[in-house]
Amino acid sequence: MATANLDKIKVTRQVSRPGIVFAIDRLPGSGRMIIGGSDFKVYELDLDRETPKPTPLGAHESYVTGLVCVNGNTVVSGGYDGRLIWWDVGARSPVRSIGAHKRWVRRLAITPDRKVVVSVADDMVCRLWDAETGSLLRELRGHAEMTPHHFTSMLHAVAVSPDGRHVATGDKVGHTVVWDLATGAPLATLEVPGLYTWDPVQRRHSIGGIRSLAFSPDGRLLAAGGIGKINNIDGLEAPARVEVFDWRKGERTHEFPGDKFNGIVERLEFHPGGDWLLGAGGGKDDFLIFYDLPNKKLLAQEKAPMHVHDLVLGDSCDTITAAGFGKVAVFDLKG
Repeated sequence: MATANLDKIKVTRQVSRPGIVFAIDRLPGSGRMIIGGSDFKVYELDLDRETPKPTPLGAHESYVTGLVCVNGNTVVSGGYDGRLIWWDVGARSPVRSIGAHKRWVRRLAITPDRKVVVSVADDMVCRLWDAETGSLLRELRGHAEMTPHHFTSMLHAVAVSPDGRHVATGDKVGHTVVWDLATGAPLATLEVPGLYTWDPVQRRHSIGGIRSLAFSPDGRLLAAGGIGKINNIDGLEAPARVEVFDWRKGERTHEFPGDKFNGIVERLEFHPGGDWLLGAGGGKDDFLIFYDLPNKKLLAQEKAPMHVHDLVLGDSCDTITAAGFGKVAVFDLKG
């Protein structure tokens, strides 16, 4: 696997899109991306072409907020309409559409063997689906519908461990549950209140929460990302924040409160070899941040050309394809 040069990160390609691209995934073994966002549609975007042009597969009835590629021709999307839709990429048509959740679908994940699709939504339920047939396999319920201050909560984040044995879910108030994927049993709970802000005076409103989760390559650590305590809840003017836990012990091992960029860490991704943890997002600032966990320090902080909502690592981890406000951008880490 090539070694990334984090001192020479550069943007090598940008594809402009109207609105916001909330979700992206790559068809295995290719440069063909599947994207979806605020125009309700799902597209194929072939970045191997000299002039990539998004080709629509079809549409949801609201924002597309989650995407996973099951194989080289099948994609599953989730949206604010509460539906999951299976797409045949070659035929550019839907295979099935399921009313998966009663409220907004926030994110999708898929197991490493690509047999189980995992969805989380604001009905505060995580559901496991057979990736081939669309059958519901299991429901995971461990998040309260209301915050302690009696506001509706949200379930933004989900991650699957690299060995496919565990699922983690994280909500608006920082409550996180790690589940046994095979049995549905909860194995551990973690509280991350540093990612949640409650303003009892000016707005009587809450903001923040866990917006991203990622397991380390060995499955021992769980990283949670979001935004630190916000003084002005009408904006995102607080440092990007990441906390890391040994989830079996229930101990926090790392705390990165942010020192340069203000915004939400929307996406976390570990280098498969454990070289770094990547956090990406935006708000007041738009950014990529690389964390060195063994030495408990930051490796690099890079300004992004847009608020990043989702990303895909290249097979050799020397490129990052990111999706966000108004564009898809490719970052080269080879130097």
